[in-house]
Amino acid sequence: MADSEICVRSSRELWTILLGRSALREPAQIEAELDRHWERLHQGLSYYKPPSTQSAGKVKANKDVPPTLKDFGLRISKLLGLDEQQSVQILQCYLQEDYRGTRNSLKTVLQDERQSQVLLLKVSDYYYEERICLLRCVLLLLTYFQDERHPYRAEYSNCVNKLEKDLVSSYQSQFENLFKAEAPTWETHGNFMTERQVSRWFLQCLREQSLLLEILFLYYAYFEMSPTDLLSFTKMFKEQGFGLRQTNRHLVDKSMDTLVERIGNFSSLILVEGMDVDFLHKCALEDSTEQHQFSNTPDVSKEMDQLLLTFGDIPHHGPVLLAWVLLRHTLKPDESSPVIRKIGNASLQLGVFQYLSTMLQGLGVSGNNCTASTAKMCIYGLLSFVVTSFEEDTLGNQQDLINTACEVLSAPSLAEVFWEMKPNMGLGMILDSAVGMFPHKIGPLLQLLTALLSNKSTAKRVYTFLDKMSFYTEVYKHKPNDIVSKDDETLWRRQTAKLLYPFGLGQTNLRMPQGVFGQVGVRSDQAYLVRWDYSYSSWTLFTCEVEMLLHVVSTADVMAHCERVKPILDLVHKVISTDWTVSDCLLPLTSRIYMLLQRLTSVINPPVDVIASCVNCLIALAARMPGKVWSSLHHTGFLPFASSPLTNMAQCISAEGMKAGNYGNLLVLIEQPRGEYAVTIAFLRLITTLVKGQLGSTQNKGLIPCVLLVLKEMLPTYHKWRYNTYGVRERIGCLILELVHAILNLTPEGEDQVSTPTLQSLCIYSLANTEAGQAVVNIMGVGVDTIDMVIAAQPGSGGSEGPGQILIQTVKLAFSVTNNVIRLKPPSDVVSPLEQALTQHGGHGTNLIAVLAKYIYHKHDPALPRLAIQLLKRLATVAPMSVYACLGSDAAAIRDAFLTRLQSKTEDMRIKVMILEFLTVAVETQPGLIELFLNLEVKDGSEGSKEFLLGEWSCLAVVLDLIDSKQQGKYWCPPLLHRAALAFLLALWQDRRDSAISVLRTKEKFWENLTTPLFGTLTSPPDTTEPCVLETCAFVMKIIGLEIYYVVSGSLEQSLKDALQRFSNGRRYEYWSQYVKALVSHVAETEEEEGIQSFSETQMLISAWRMLLILSTSHSDVMHLTEDSTRLKLFMDVLDGTKAALMVPTSVPCLRLGSMMATLLLTLLKQWRSVVATGPDVLSPLSLILESVLQADQQLMERTKAKVFSALISVLQIQGLNGGEISQLPQLLLCVCETVKDEALALIDSTRHMSQVGDVVPEDKDSMETDAPRSLQKDQRDGVCVLALHLAKELCRADEDGEHWVSVMRKVPVLPSVLSALELSLRSKHNVYFTEAALHLLLTLARTPQGAAAVAGAGVIQSICLPLLSVYEGSSNGASQGFSRKGQDSPCWPGVYRLCMSLMESLLKTLRYNFINEALDFVGVHQERILQCLNAVRTVQSLVCLDEADHTVGFLLQLSSFCKEWQFHLPKLLRDVQVNLCYLCQTCTYLLHSKKMLHHYLQVKNGEALPPGPLPRSQRSAQTPSKEAAGGGEREEAEQKALLAVQCSLLKILSKTLATLQHFTPDCCQILLDQCMDLAEYRTLFVLSFTTSPFDPDVPPSFGTLLATINVALSMLGEPLSPQLCCFDEQMEKKKEPVSLSIASLASSEEIQALKSLLMFTMENCFYVLISQAVRCLKDPTILPRDKQRLKQELSSELSTLLSGLSRHFRRGSPSSPASGILPSSQTKPPTPGSKGSHEGQETIIQLVQAFVRLVQR
Repeated sequence: MADSEICVRSSRELWTILLGRSALREPAQIEAELDRHWERLHQGLSYYKPPSTQSAGKVKANKDVPPTLKDFGLRISKLLGLDEQQSVQILQCYLQEDYRGTRNSLKTVLQDERQSQVLLLKVSDYYYEERICLLRCVLLLLTYFQDERHPYRAEYSNCVNKLEKDLVSSYQSQFENLFKAEAPTWETHGNFMTERQVSRWFLQCLREQSLLLEILFLYYAYFEMSPTDLLSFTKMFKEQGFGLRQTNRHLVDKSMDTLVERIGNFSSLILVEGMDVDFLHKCALEDSTEQHQFSNTPDVSKEMDQLLLTFGDIPHHGPVLLAWVLLRHTLKPDESSPVIRKIGNASLQLGVFQYLSTMLQGLGVSGNNCTASTAKMCIYGLLSFVVTSFEEDTLGNQQDLINTACEVLSAPSLAEVFWEMKPNMGLGMILDSAVGMFPHKIGPLLQLLTALLSNKSTAKRVYTFLDKMSFYTEVYKHKPNDIVSKDDETLWRRQTAKLLYPFGLGQTNLRMPQGVFGQVGVRSDQAYLVRWDYSYSSWTLFTCEVEMLLHVVSTADVMAHCERVKPILDLVHKVISTDWTVSDCLLPLTSRIYMLLQRLTSVINPPVDVIASCVNCLIALAARMPGKVWSSLHHTGFLPFASSPLTNMAQCISAEGMKAGNYGNLLVLIEQPRGEYAVTIAFLRLITTLVKGQLGSTQNKGLIPCVLLVLKEMLPTYHKWRYNTYGVRERIGCLILELVHAILNLTPEGEDQVSTPTLQSLCIYSLANTEAGQAVVNIMGVGVDTIDMVIAAQPGSGGSEGPGQILIQTVKLAFSVTNNVIRLKPPSDVVSPLEQALTQHGGHGTNLIAVLAKYIYHKHDPALPRLAIQLLKRLATVAPMSVYACLGSDAAAIRDAFLTRLQSKTEDMRIKVMILEFLTVAVETQPGLIELFLNLEVKDGSEGSKEFLLGEWSCLAVVLDLIDSKQQGKYWCPPLLHRAALAFLLALWQDRRDSAISVLRTKEKFWENLTTPLFGTLTSPPDTTEPCVLETCAFVMKIIGLEIYYVVSGSLEQSLKDALQRFSNGRRYEYWSQYVKALVSHVAETEEEEGIQSFSETQMLISAWRMLLILSTSHSDVMHLTEDSTRLKLFMDVLDGTKAALMVPTSVPCLRLGSMMATLLLTLLKQWRSVVATGPDVLSPLSLILESVLQADQQLMERTKAKVFSALISVLQIQGLNGGEISQLPQLLLCVCETVKDEALALIDSTRHMSQVGDVVPEDKDSMETDAPRSLQKDQRDGVCVLALHLAKELCRADEDGEHWVSVMRKVPVLPSVLSALELSLRSKHNVYFTEAALHLLLTLARTPQGAAAVAGAGVIQSICLPLLSVYEGSSNGASQGFSRKGQDSPCWPGVYRLCMSLMESLLKTLRYNFINEALDFVGVHQERILQCLNAVRTVQSLVCLDEADHTVGFLLQLSSFCKEWQFHLPKLLRDVQVNLCYLCQTCTYLLHSKKMLHHYLQVKNGEALPPGPLPRSQRSAQTPSKEAAGGGEREEAEQKALLAVQCSLLKILSKTLATLQHFTPDCCQILLDQCMDLAEYRTLFVLSFTTSPFDPDVPPSFGTLLATINVALSMLGEPLSPQLCCFDEQMEKKKEPVSLSIASLASSEEIQALKSLLMFTMENCFYVLISQAVRCLKDPTILPRDKQRLKQELSSELSTLLSGLSRHFRRGSPSSPASGILPSSQTKPPTPGSKGSHEGQETIIQLVQAFVRLVQR
């Protein structure tokens, strides 16, 4: 980057540092700066030397400075008459600090004549500012070097001691040089010295004179002036005419008058201070006048006399003459009395006291307050000695004297000094004379006492003083009748008591008793002035005066009375403001102010100043009792009010029904025409005070009309009003914005969420949508140049109060207000006028964004650029515009200015942080701008490859400096700045700015510097770690996490890998895990207020740590987190942290942290199963967490509850019950069951509500309005309700014997509520996730006798049987409606139907006869669907359809055990089911037989080769989508697997179908042996035909079907090693295509074994049904003998063939049949073989068939 720090520090920078506005804030740093630069301060303006050939030669010889800059430096030297080397230095400083272009543009500027002229003038302005700043530094030292409260007092004092010796002579000569200097001309200073430049030079000359004199005055305030010095100063000032006889006075214009006046003031003050009147007074009191330095200098005194006799023609002479009179009168009263009298008269003729009060007022308004108070101290000494030495009536007009005294006494400590003095000394005598005229003249005394109020102790003094008055002065034109007097009329005595005010009885009054004496004095107008010796309280008198004004308010006397009451009100205001405790005693007075305000504002010509004083009193009261003031004021009609209640925003904004009140009328009719705004200023302050007083919402609503008046009538137009006084406009603007700012910062507590507007919403709406917003935009658009001009034009010495400061404050408030409006504005799709105004381009290419960005050039107040950048940051986030585009051609220059301030080591840290925060936001929202700041250059490399390098002006260079581990802890890189730099880097990573990231990650030591914070040791949480340090560590963790996540592990930088290795080796995982646990525990333990202080930082750190750990589960090798012991430690810490946070269910912050920790816990549980499995018990702490979470606010904890339930489910699956029973099981079950019950009831409510609102598709429920009775319960896969049901299921499964859950379910009505919710869900076809979960729980319960009984007893059949109809009715009819393209696993209503089927099957299997009636009811209700399903296999072979058929046949299998009952209740259905089952058997056989046909069907039905649903678990891995171009191999494999899945399903259905049919056919043994068996009981199921049935529904199932089934099964069994194991297509067998897959790749060995067992089972059942049916036919008398004969023959031959095949197969070895496992009845079945081998079982089946064949052949 550019030359970052120039070796010479500019004077302005030095001034900023000494003020404490820079990064150098430590006393040692200030001292170092002063030591380094004290020589410059000592030299003052002489530091800047005139040009010299020697200096010019040095510049030319200097090779470090470019030639263009040298040439330009010489031009500057010529224009300014400045040393050449210093000219080049000034130029360099200017370019560093104030140049507003880029370095590249500088070359063109210097070459272009016109542009270089402009630059020259700007450099000259900068040089002038440098000279002023140098003097300001000295002034600052002199101001505070003896101020104990100043933080750098000692350092300043040391420096002043160093400077002291030659400072005066040096600065005095500089002053002489300035006022004698000849004005520059174009001959001497070159062509650019135009008239305008000469005028600019002279203005600078006057400013410097003024500052030099101010420095000398402050110096002599602390150090003694010798008489000879006084003489020389007097001569010098006389020669210069106290500033009026400048050498270049022809150049003075109006704008310079204030400076000339200031020079005169300081000249006068220096001479007065030099006479040391204070010390003189002290000497006079102690009779030791010889100690004064002037007592022994007769020559000097005479010369001074002669000099001062020539004075008297300029007002500035007055104080000097007066002080000299005192000096001569005290030291040598006899010697020169005529001279003294002459000089004294001259001073009085000049109106010395009037001059003094005007001067002190002027000094107080502009400039350094310390100078003003020092001047007041100086004049205080003069004034008190004058009053002591001379009679008051000889000193001219008393009012002027009092005005001066009041000005003097307003200095901070003088009021206290005054009260400590003897009453008849000094200014006490003025007070005495004022008391002597009280209450005839109220004003003078109260004016003095108001000035004497400075703090609580003086307030008490004033109150007591007025409370105990002993004289009452009156004036009489004629002698009254009720008086007795002495002959000489000097003493009067009252004969009767007298009420002093003409009020009625019962009112407050003063009563002068009989016999009071009064001293009489005669005034010049022959009136009697009587001073009654009467004691009373002035406060009562004041109350009477106010009451009197109320009486005469509509008469001609009103103005005279107003004059008496105004000082009273001003005093009351000052007293209450200073000491609130006195306010109670003043209640009679303050309570009358409201009535006074009401009366005065309604007269024809209201007294504006009195009204303003009334409002000021109310401001002081409102600061402490806003509610009381508001309620009393509300009834006066003074404030604007609404005549009708406010209901909506539109009514408010239109001001419909609002009245402006007396104040509004006053503003329009009186104040605006006159141009004086005392009441307006007071009104704005009052409203602001009321707003800040945090009134309730009702009162705040009452303030709406007042605020609306301000926003509608004042803010948009105040700048156009007429003003008499300079600065009032800015003050009103500032007050309006202060009011708006206060409203926007109100906390919205207690504001009801209602439609009526609140103060805040009104402000936001007005500013966003009306002219008020435009007015604020105009204020922000003032621009940095205007502000700099106003500050430069201030005559003062850069103090804290002046038009410039008010303007800056106003602009800062405008920034803050706009920022808050945008932040608080309710989101809307329409862009508001305010946002448009902020982002639109202006007419001349200017726009507000550019204006805001240019505030970076402002140097006076660091808060101004900071707030401007903050607003830019807000706009960059919310406004849809490009900041880069708005900056236009200035973009690069503004970028340079930003970066210059960012890299400056002395810059205020808060600006740097704000710049980085702005850039952080810009990374995401402002692509153009961030590219400009990143300033990356493409490296010239081989074509196509892009490598980036840092440009000269890249913000990354600064950021890399800030994160450098060597810089940490230095004053220019505090933790906050480090944090901001890391936040910026994180934004780059989050936004994937690859070009920047690629540059950063390859920088040397980047990863080492970045990760440094993670290797530090933080103080343990109870002690205070700076919150920003937590954020710093969080950002580092996040950056590392993102890098690991996005970059392939092999491509990670080696330095990052090393850092991660060190992190692991240094046991930092354990450290941070422990720290995060401690942090969470700390938040949980501390009181809420403490914990919240750094809550967001804590949250951020925990979030980052969570991210890092979650990443480590998938990238453990890169992150070196592979040790199980470490993982277990980390996991247990997370568990403890989660427990600590969630065990405080009342604290919202803790619950938030707990929720974050719970997510991490859940992830680790699932990823580190093996670690948790061997670890300690996790179930117990999780159970406690669950109990605590269930007590917390339910809405807040919805997600957390879900996480805890999920974790419990995982733990149960991983750890089980950990060996034995856990003690928490009953309690845990109770919690879960309670939750299930509550959630089910809530679900019932919300489902009913939704049905009322209207049917909403389940997916749309997320967007539902929440106006349900309770917040709407959503049905989600991971919702609390669903997870709680799953957890209950797991717990019931764990509790096998059911001892716990039975008792819990007795206590908690879980089943009834679940079944009710289930019934409602089924009826309304809502809540599919809940329904599935509930059915799974019921299924689990139904597996044990106890559970099945409980489920059946709770009325399961009523909840499921009929409601289940609505699940599949009403959709498209036909079998395929339920067989959607959804997979088997995803929740869907057909899945619910299948689960219901399974539940019925399970209940029937467990409860047997106890459930038969319900089962028959179920089958009766759903018979259509059941028959449809059995038929559907023929047309739809999707896995979903087959799954339903499987469930249906399974249920029928259980039901078939109860044939007789079924026959009795539902005979027709039984027959239909038997027929359909036979057809199903035929369909399955055919489909299993023909692979090609099945393949074809799958393609046609599904529109693709792969079925849509996921495959069974073993085949899921094959479901990766592959492009066709990838070759047919993968696709074929996937098709084969899909085919295998379908075949397996068909085989299962076939086996269960045959097992069911076995119950519908006679028992083999019985039919063979029992001759008298009733054959009518069993119908013939298969027709007498032996052809293999084609795939045709019209061909009925026959014996051929059964033989074909055996054949297919045998073929499948007989080819275990053939590639076509599952598909018996003869042609395929002949071809033996090599593409076919081996069985091993399609299924595991267990699955193959299960498949073979299933085939055996199918074959056995098929043989059984075949034999039974055959014997049934042979015994059936209705069948013809010929057919019986044919049956025997066919069966004999077919079975013989099958037998030989079967024997061959058994000889090879075959699996056993799983018959006993699947078939429920223990009828004469072939017994299941044991472990000895399977030949016994195989032999039995063969023997059975052989016996049958022999029977047939007989």
